[in-house]
Amino acid sequence: LDSAASSQKPSQVIEAMNTYYRTTHANVHRGAYSIANKATEMFENARSSVQRFINAKHHEEIVFTRGATEAINLVALSYGQRLQRGDEIILSVMEHHSNLVPWQLLAQRTGAILKFVSLSPEMTFDYSHYESLLSAKTKIVAVAHVSNVLGTINPIDRIVQAAHRVGAVVLVDACQSVPHMPIDVQALDADFLVASAHKMCGPTGIGFLYGKRDLLTTMPPVHGGGEMIETVSFESSTYAPPPARFEAGTPAIAEAIGLGAACEYLQSIGMDRVWEHEQHLGRYLYDQLAAVPELTLYGPGRELPRGGLVAFNARHVHAADLSFFLDQDGVAVRTGHHCAQPLHGLLGAAGSVRASLYFYNNQNDVDGFVTALRSTLLLFAELNTTAKTHR
Repeated sequence: LDSAASSQKPSQVIEAMNTYYRTTHANVHRGAYSIANKATEMFENARSSVQRFINAKHHEEIVFTRGATEAINLVALSYGQRLQRGDEIILSVMEHHSNLVPWQLLAQRTGAILKFVSLSPEMTFDYSHYESLLSAKTKIVAVAHVSNVLGTINPIDRIVQAAHRVGAVVLVDACQSVPHMPIDVQALDADFLVASAHKMCGPTGIGFLYGKRDLLTTMPPVHGGGEMIETVSFESSTYAPPPARFEAGTPAIAEAIGLGAACEYLQSIGMDRVWEHEQHLGRYLYDQLAAVPELTLYGPGRELPRGGLVAFNARHVHAADLSFFLDQDGVAVRTGHHCAQPLHGLLGAAGSVRASLYFYNNQNDVDGFVTALRSTLLLFAELNTTAKTHR
């Protein structure tokens, strides 16, 4: 129950990567021999698979990166060069560190100002507060589609529309949405969107940046090296058009092929089916945990749309202790601040326990988890009673 951190891998993904290494290994975009041409074809076919998966308009709008973290840093380092002192960047208080720290570094370099959208009483994105923060000074809005702690699903389409009215661009951290629900970047109209392969049945070490073609062509590269150039002299260089401009050096070829296979695998299941299954199972998970009186649950209630995860704490039992005992019963959950330390500070918690679902989970998994959780809570209650008796 920790797929929000990283998902399991289907055999189709593993075999696609093995096939490349066993039969078609060569560097891409370089050799003129048949195996090199085949490797390049497989690599670019993977880019097309990602394009279809999120319904990007153009092939070259997909930039392969080491993951969503690098994709966000790429935008901050490249597009962010146009920011000046006094410009404003709007984030939300629920952001993952990967969608916070790069903007802090950008603000330190440029003198830009960070502003944060607060939580509503229902622990959702406070849209009214967001609108009040927007102004002509707003240059970038960067926000998670789904909170990795609260499960909150943010209204990206409205967020984008409002930002565009003041001339700002929007980056969407879609790590917790792309693997779980149908995503159409053209419908969302987001300027940038990022995701990591390892959360969507793909390998580690790769992800992608989606960027509107008109924006990417105006952005300078952030890494120099081979294959990202058009011409090179001793004095200067000119750069290839996107996406090559942002993919210096030998890429993660097998990993890209694995990501493409993951997209094809998920599309064969149908993202509508994945989302429907997770919504049903997620509500069941929430209801079962809400019925345990010792728990404090975070995020919106079941009456509002939620992602398939629940973070919680138990009275009188530390999150790490709960995780340890759950592990003895074969239940894997995440504990800590989930790379969202500022949000946990607002919640008044040092950390939390998080159970997160994917399409390969079922009701038996939830039942087994809740049974083990209740048993662990009972054990700690008995230990506390015994300790008080012996004082």
